Amino acid sequence: MDLMTTAEVAAYLRLKERTVYEMASRGQIPCTRATGKLLFPRRLVDRWLEAHTDVPGARVAAPPPIYAGSSDPLLEWALRACDSGLAVLARGSADGLERLARGEAALAGIHLLDAQTRTYNVEAIRRALPFPDVVSIRLCAREQGLLVAAGNPLGLSGIEDVARVNARVALRPEGAGSRLLLDVLCARAGIAPDALETVARPAQTQGDLAALIASGEADAGIGVRAAAVGAGLGFVPLGIVEPFDVVMRRRDYFEPPVQALMRFLLDPAFAETAERLGGYDIAEAGRVVLNA
Repeated sequence: MDLMTTAEVAAYLRLKERTVYEMASRGQIPCTRATGKLLFPRRLVDRWLEAHTDVPGARVAAPPPIYAGSSDPLLEWALRACDSGLAVLARGSADGLERLARGEAALAGIHLLDAQTRTYNVEAIRRALPFPDVVSIRLCAREQGLLVAAGNPLGLSGIEDVARVNARVALRPEGAGSRLLLDVLCARAGIAPDALETVARPAQTQGDLAALIASGEADAGIGVRAAAVGAGLGFVPLGIVEPFDVVMRRRDYFEPPVQALMRFLLDPAFAETAERLGGYDIAEAGRVVLNA
């Protein structure tokens, strides 16, 4: 990724550095603090400029009817049950935001923990999306923990045990919210992520993660309770309940696919399925988290 410093982006935009700092602090320009200092991805800055450019008579092309982002059993069921017409391309939260930024998806689902602020989703949205019309809606809160074989034969109770017994860990792809959560948990426990014994094949979805453990190819992985329940696996709670949000451009919120999902959040079938799958709290379903 081509990254620019504050001085470089100020020169690129013909602004004062102080102005760039102020815009970054207000979340008005895409930037990252992952290295401890402000860096600006050139690709996202260019898209941010395009999004703020008025073209007389121009119409922005509609995105394809695709849901991208995090894998979630409840959401994927709801998209089918409400006849949203959205195809599912679940390859992780960061991938979903990237596809949304490129106009390759109408909706993205995310659960991204910011290690510095210990908050979810909003900072990631502001860093990744250059648009001035972003909307984020709460779908649910969901329980994350360790998926293990039925009966938890290794007696795992946390990340420390996973490292101690050299349990084989199935990983989600880079940029997936569960992968980032694993890194945070390892850091808190003083464990280097590369010290874990991992399986070679990444689990693209929650279903893939459960299948790797059910087949005996892996001993454990970070995932949601619903994935364990659905596959007949064991689940080790880690005391983590995370917000899961869906993100879109404001114009797409009013389109039939997203409106079908928003209406369905009020359907009794949604609440019943959340209860049956396990590990979900839908008390805030439909709440507007961000309306940029």
